[in-house]
Amino acid sequence: MKVLIQIVKQASVSINGQKTAAINYGALYFVAFKVGDTVELVDKMITKLIKLRIFPDNEGKTNLNISQVQGQILSVSQFTLYADARGGNRPSFVASMPGGESEQLYHYFNEQIRTLGYKVEQGVFGADMEVALINEGPFTVLLDSEQLYE
Repeated sequence: MKVLIQIVKQASVSINGQKTAAINYGALYFVAFKVGDTVELVDKMITKLIKLRIFPDNEGKTNLNISQVQGQILSVSQFTLYADARGGNRPSFVASMPGGESEQLYHYFNEQIRTLGYKVEQGVFGADMEVALINEGPFTVLLDSEQLYE
């Protein structure tokens, strides 16, 4: 599982020109699953995400987590985070989890974060979306489950 995190002043998702989700200050999560990912792994990633101190404190140091800044979350499915372009100029996505399984984990991911009390808006799984954002910083972090400690 990979989550590309961007701190945003605001972000939104539109489909066919219609805004379907929007947040103010918080984090935009681009979420991808690979073959073999499980709900247990998703739970570990959620724990890491909500504890991650990537928001600035009063001195401008990245010292606060999303809860401490009362940040909102926009979650967007993004299978292309598992693109593999080593073998040529056209990326392969064979490592990405197939759509049906990935959609289940994506919805599980969002619901679990909501049960922890966070406001989570989300894109539409598999849809052709337009994502608009005002990145703060810019500050972007790639969190990869393969880099988590047990």
